[in-house]
Amino acid sequence: MNTKKTILIVDDSELNRALLEDMLSADYDILEAENGLVASRIIQEHEMDICLMLLDIVMPVMDGFGLLKLMNKKGWIKHIPVIMISAETASTFMDKAYGLGAVEYISRPFDERTVRHRVDSNVILGEKQRDLSSRLAAQIYEKEKDNRLMIEILSHIVEFRNGESGLHVLHVHAITEFLLQQLAKTTDKYDLSPKRITLISNASALHDVGKITIPSEILNKEGKLTAEEYEIMKSHTLEGAKMLEDIPFRSSEPLIKESYEICRWHHERFDGSGYPDGLKGEEIPISAQVVALADVYDALTSRRVYKPSFPHEQAVNMILKGECGAFNPLLLDCFKSCHKELERKLKQVSFDDAAENDINNTLVRTLKNEGTEVSNRTIKLLEHERNRFKILSSLSREVIFEYNAVPEMITFSDWCAEFLGLPVTIYNPADSEFGKKVFAKKDFKDLIAKIKATSPENPSIIEKYLLDIKGAKTWCKVYVRTMWNDNDKPELEGAIGKIVDVNEEINEIKYLETEVEKDFRTGLLNYRAAKQRINDLLANAGKRKFALIMFDMDNLKQANDTRGHLFGDEVIEHIAKVARENTRDEDIVARIGGDEFIIFMEYKRSIEAQIKRIFKCLTQEFTDFKISVSMGIACTEGGITDYERLFARADTAAYAVKKSGKNAYRFYDETMKNILK
Repeated sequence: MNTKKTILIVDDSELNRALLEDMLSADYDILEAENGLVASRIIQEHEMDICLMLLDIVMPVMDGFGLLKLMNKKGWIKHIPVIMISAETASTFMDKAYGLGAVEYISRPFDERTVRHRVDSNVILGEKQRDLSSRLAAQIYEKEKDNRLMIEILSHIVEFRNGESGLHVLHVHAITEFLLQQLAKTTDKYDLSPKRITLISNASALHDVGKITIPSEILNKEGKLTAEEYEIMKSHTLEGAKMLEDIPFRSSEPLIKESYEICRWHHERFDGSGYPDGLKGEEIPISAQVVALADVYDALTSRRVYKPSFPHEQAVNMILKGECGAFNPLLLDCFKSCHKELERKLKQVSFDDAAENDINNTLVRTLKNEGTEVSNRTIKLLEHERNRFKILSSLSREVIFEYNAVPEMITFSDWCAEFLGLPVTIYNPADSEFGKKVFAKKDFKDLIAKIKATSPENPSIIEKYLLDIKGAKTWCKVYVRTMWNDNDKPELEGAIGKIVDVNEEINEIKYLETEVEKDFRTGLLNYRAAKQRINDLLANAGKRKFALIMFDMDNLKQANDTRGHLFGDEVIEHIAKVARENTRDEDIVARIGGDEFIIFMEYKRSIEAQIKRIFKCLTQEFTDFKISVSMGIACTEGGITDYERLFARADTAAYAVKKSGKNAYRFYDETMKNILK
C-alpha cells in the first residue's frame, strides 16, 4: 500500500521541475503543472491528496500570484501549504507572497538540504493542523448535537401532551429559518446574521413550552373553547416566558433571550390586536413576528383536534387576506414571494435531516469564523461527491458538462469527451471547439451570459440552441443549474449542464412525468399529480358521476408506539397496496401524505357496494394488527364539479366519522356542514 504523501510542483521550467522531483521523489509522490491554470485543475482533481505545493512566481497563462489569489478565493490555501521557489529576491515579491498566504519563500539557486528540510517541516506541521482541526470539528459537532437534542426532547414533550404531530416543531423551525433567510436578502433593517438566524430557528422549538401548564382537557378539547377556557389557553405565553426567565444563572444566554421573546410574544399581532401585552408594529421582536407567521401557517396546513388541514394555497390566501391576524407587511411580501418554494421545502423535512442540517451548518460556520479549515472528513465527502458525479455522468451516456467560473473551464465525463471528440478539460471554452463548433459562437456567448445572470434564488436555465453534434445540426435543449458559494454576498462557483436532443427529450419527458408523479414510499400517485388528473376529469365530466373517497388511519400512532416506526411504514405500504388492488386501473388512487389517502372513481348507478368492499379490505388485520380507518365520501351528484369543494366535503365526512366513534365510512350530507364550527 502506497503511504507516500503528494506534493504539487508548479513551474514553467521543465528542468526546475525535474530537479525538485529528484530531490523529493524518494519520500513523496510528485504532481507537476507548467502554470497556475493547469495547477488549479490538478488541485480540483486531487485536493484531498496534495499535502504541499512548491510554486514559482513568473509563469505564462497564470503566474504564481494569480494562483495564490485563486487559492484564497476557493479556500484551498487553508489546507494546502505553499512554499514559493523563485529567482525573484526583491522584498516586494516576498511580502506579496507572504501576504497571499505562502508559508515559506526559498530563493534560487536553492540548496537541496534546505528544500528537503522546509518541505518536511511544513508537511508535518500541516498534518498536525489538520488533526487538530478534525478534533475541534468533532467536539463542536457533539456539543451542537447534544444541545439540539435537549431542545427537541423538551419540545416533543409539549407536543405529545398537545396531541399534535412531532413534525410541528420541525415545520416551525424550517419555516422560521427559511423566512428569516429570505427576509435577510430583502432588507438590512434587522440584525439577521447567519448565526442569529440559526439561534432564532433553534429557539422557535420552544415557542409553545408554556402549554405544559395548560390542563389537558382544555389543550385537547375538540369543540370551541369557552371564554374562560380561552383565557387559560392564552396564559401559555406568559407561563413559557416565566419558565425561561426563572432558569438560574442562564438568563443572559442568547438562546434563552431569543426563546423568551418568542414564547411571550409569538401571539402578538402587528396592529396591536394580539396577546399578552398588546404590542404593536416593531415593538414586537422580529424573532417573535416570524415564528408567529410560521406557527399560523403550520396550524392551518395541519390537522388539529378542532379542525381539518387546509391546502397550501388556501392557507396562504387566508394569511395574506388578514384572516389570521395582522402581520408585518414586509414579512408578508417576503412570504408571498417565496411561498411556493417554502411548500416544496417542507415536503423534504424529516426528523433526522432537520437536526443534522442545523448541526452541520453551525459546525461549518464556527470553523469558518474561528479561522480553522474544514475538517478532513468534510473535504473527503466533497471529493467523494465529485467522483460520484463523474461516474454517474459516464454511466448515463448523456452530454453533461461542468462549468467552472474562476478560472473559466469546462469539464466533461470521459464518455462525453470521447462522444464529442473533445478533451476532458477545456480551458478558455469560448475559444475552443466546444464554444465555436458544437455551439455557434454567439449562442455560447449567450449561454455564458445567462449563466452569469442567474442568482442563488433563481439558479436554473433552459434554452434551445441549434448545435453541431458529431457533424449533424440538431436542435437541442440545454439545461443548466448554477452553483454558488455561501459567502455573505454569494459568488458564482460554476454550473452543471445537460444537452438533450429535442426529439429524444419527448420520450424522456414521458418517463419523467410518470416517475415524478409517484409517492416515493407507496408508489401511488402523489397528491399534486392526483389533484391535477381529478381536475381534468371534473372539467370534462358532463353527465358522468364521480366519487371522491378520503380516508386515513385511526391508529397509526398505536402501530408506531407498540411495534416501532418501521412497522408503521409497513402498514402504510400495505394500505396503499390494498387500495390499489381493490380499485380499477382507471381509478385514481393517491397518498396525500402521512396516513391520508384519496380514491377518485366513476360509477354508474350506486357506489356504496364498492365503498363497502374497499372499506372491508382496508380494515382487515395486517400481521395481527387490526387496522382502523375513518373514511368520508363526497359525490359529484348535485352539480359539485369543483375539486376543492368535493375534497372539503369528503374530509368533513371523514371528520364526522372520527367524531362519532371512528372505524367506519360515511357519505357527506348537508347535516354535516356545520360540524367543523
